[in-house]
Amino acid sequence: MRLKTPREKRILYFKTTLRIFLYGLMIMVGFISMTCGTWTKPIVLVPIAVCIALNADVLVSAFVGAFCGFLIDIACERLFGYNAVLLAVFCAAVSLIYELYLRKRFFNYLWITALVSFLQCRLDYEFYYKMWNYENVERIFHSVTLKVWGYTMISAVVIYVIFALINKLLMPKAHLTIEEVIKTS
Repeated sequence: MRLKTPREKRILYFKTTLRIFLYGLMIMVGFISMTCGTWTKPIVLVPIAVCIALNADVLVSAFVGAFCGFLIDIACERLFGYNAVLLAVFCAAVSLIYELYLRKRFFNYLWITALVSFLQCRLDYEFYYKMWNYENVERIFHSVTLKVWGYTMISAVVIYVIFALINKLLMPKAHLTIEEVIKTS
């Protein structure tokens, strides 16, 4: 194993701190955008949580998902903790899926974000509207829930580009020695 010099360690700590700060900044910008405007706006915290879960381990992914879920509950005036539990489970599952099976590609991110955001929107519709047997409740699903899901998917593309840039510039790169390369091949 190659030893890192003190300068390399300082650069690694600085890049990691800056990356985490930018992740937090993106979460706060997403929360602010969710609290402004009308009811039909994207739930941008779902793609942000999924983007962070792509590169994090399971525990960090679950924590970020729960935090983003609490912010969604506050912004959408939902039962406190409802979206936190959903996103914590979804983000932990996404982290495991990417760790074990998938590569970090745009298409993989897009269909996983589509699935997670659709499940979140569908469960929100089921528990807050359909379960109470309101009259013409299907119109809410078609006119509001699907619009929100579509806007979320459009915003997911922009969020992926921003996070790809952050990760390209600030993600630590693994240094392998010749012995490690020979052992792994």
